[in-house]
Amino acid sequence: MKLKYIFLAFLTLFMASCNEEWLELSNPNLQTTETYWQSEADVKAGVSATYMGLLYDGTWLRFVPFALSLKGDDIQSFSPWRVLSLTGKFNLDEDPIMAQWPWTAFYGVINRANQVLENIDNIEFANQATYDQYKGEALFLRGLSNYYLVSFFRNIPLVMNTYQSEEDLYPEQVSPEVAWEAVIDDFKAAADLLPTTYPESDLGRATKGAALAFTGKSYLMNHDYENASIYLKKVIDLGIYDLVPNYADNFTTSNENNSESIFEIQLDRSVGGTVLGWVSQPAADWSKTTAHAITFAPTPFGFGDAAATQWIFDEYMAEKTVDGEVDPRAVVSMSYDTTATTMYGTPFRESFDESRWDGVYIRKYTNAYSSERENELDWRSDINERVMRYAEVLMMYAECQYELGNPAVAAEYIQMVRDRSNLPDISADIAAMGTQEFYTQLSHDKVLEFAFEGIRFEDIVRWGWLYDSSRLQELKDHDSEFSGFIEGREYFPIPPAERDKNPNYTQNPGWGI
Repeated sequence: MKLKYIFLAFLTLFMASCNEEWLELSNPNLQTTETYWQSEADVKAGVSATYMGLLYDGTWLRFVPFALSLKGDDIQSFSPWRVLSLTGKFNLDEDPIMAQWPWTAFYGVINRANQVLENIDNIEFANQATYDQYKGEALFLRGLSNYYLVSFFRNIPLVMNTYQSEEDLYPEQVSPEVAWEAVIDDFKAAADLLPTTYPESDLGRATKGAALAFTGKSYLMNHDYENASIYLKKVIDLGIYDLVPNYADNFTTSNENNSESIFEIQLDRSVGGTVLGWVSQPAADWSKTTAHAITFAPTPFGFGDAAATQWIFDEYMAEKTVDGEVDPRAVVSMSYDTTATTMYGTPFRESFDESRWDGVYIRKYTNAYSSERENELDWRSDINERVMRYAEVLMMYAECQYELGNPAVAAEYIQMVRDRSNLPDISADIAAMGTQEFYTQLSHDKVLEFAFEGIRFEDIVRWGWLYDSSRLQELKDHDSEFSGFIEGREYFPIPPAERDKNPNYTQNPGWGI
């Protein structure tokens, strides 16, 4: 059973950061922070409202999957909606909404988490374990939000408390090093408090494993391989995660919250209502679903706002299994002309006219596997978003081990992921590779495992490929959109509307807006 996010206290938490005088004038019956936080149940509702922030338009309802994935060389967008097509071209000067909405939504999550953290110690709890869990969840969600903010924007204000005085309305940006330190501190503190597992009724809540995995990833993003390795190994040593035999189970409604899932966003067509919660005042009839599928699914099944590059298709075709077959992840990740591909229960060639038979479309995170849905046109996909998979932990640990001088260990963990897809054992070859050759191989294996999941661009940035002329040329060859890259634009611009409000903000390098 999925964790059911509730709306109780949502409006209170959303409005509590506003000026109290305004609240009194607009609605004298609306609770304030001072009147709301009275019981353990209030804290539970506050934590639930914080999770709910992960299902807004600026987060996983729509924008985060696009913000993460569209800048990779595995994906390209020809969308008529310029906010999508310009993202992959590194050209948000003309439409900065891609930057504005995640900024707004993630700081909303942080505000709610801060309210929980500032009030939880004033509440009497029946037992310590419940207190630890709720505090750990709030710390994790604040850390997660700051993780994405610093990853997207690099130079961010660090908001670690709710509104206390007028000065809090005009925070200053901190260095990326300070922001990352805060992210890591929150994840570490969360890991010390969170349980390892939950009963079925609470699946989807943040766990110790999720906090440890994001601690390790945060260290890795900063090239601290030793600490990253320590925390990633802690995840492995928990002994509760494993790769699921069927790779497709990571991207459909079947087998959600499985042994490979470390943290995933919970979505469900049967929860809430059918109203799409894009903007305006939140309500209980908002759907707990996502626009990911309709955006990425090809027309006429969806909007076709993104497609696979020819390069990623060729990458899948380049290496065969031990039985001489195509990598089984190919038909999970992409829809293309093969007898193994159906589109919502219809064979591929019957789904498109002949002029489109040579197309390669994104299949992952759509409902194309199923014959129960005809298309995505109701905007209501409920495929859980797998934010952290065990496969990523294994691959990140491999990268750390190589950098720490243990190439044989690195090869072992890469091969673990390859084995699920029945690819040849090349661990001895990997162990003997020099640095450039190793990262070329790691790039190959990671992109086949995580195509269209929003991990590729994080890797490209961390590996420094945007600043290496030969690697940058490779990226341009893979995806012509990289021709628009200007150094500094690996990060989003600080949204102009935020700079208009706060004179303390300085625009990121490379942007003129």
